[in-house]
Amino acid sequence: MKTLRLVLWIAVALVAALLGWLTLEMTGAKNEVTGGPFGVPFTLVAQDGKPISEKAFTGKPTALFFGFTHCPEVCPTTLFELNGWLSKVDPDGSKMQAYFITVDPERDTPELIGQYVGNVSKRITGISGPPEKVLEMVKGFRVYYRKVPLDEKKPDGDYTMDHTASVFLLDATGRFTGTIAYGENADVAEQKLANLIKG
Repeated sequence: MKTLRLVLWIAVALVAALLGWLTLEMTGAKNEVTGGPFGVPFTLVAQDGKPISEKAFTGKPTALFFGFTHCPEVCPTTLFELNGWLSKVDPDGSKMQAYFITVDPERDTPELIGQYVGNVSKRITGISGPPEKVLEMVKGFRVYYRKVPLDEKKPDGDYTMDHTASVFLLDATGRFTGTIAYGENADVAEQKLANLIKG
């Protein structure tokens, strides 16, 4: 009987040790994913024609939205709402920054995206650049996009874009902290931004 108890205690100890090791391994893997800046290195073009890189997404908390200028509803709505949320949680614009990155660089030149964003907000900066570099960056930030022909019989004709509709939130070191969903309650969205600013 004593031998059986001893064997059971040893088995329990081994299971506990194994669970502890697995917990450490899983925590370490999670830290590797969330420990560094979100996305990939890039060099694109801001709406003023100047180069912009991933370093722009550090120093202050950042809101990122990916869309396109021919977007009929989601993009203008989100930009308008984001501008309003920013105005409430950071009235003078000193604590947070925001960017609008095109998923349609074939049509959205830096100048065009600058005009588009400028019609809605002075707080949000547009980003575009060479199509291959833009789409490489978009993929690196794990954003979904897909070109959808308006006429299936004319695949090379006019098109729209399906894309991720959430606003990505990064802390001051560029790490991903969460999202604001399309259609999110305004109070909830503002609280998320306020919490991001507080750190």
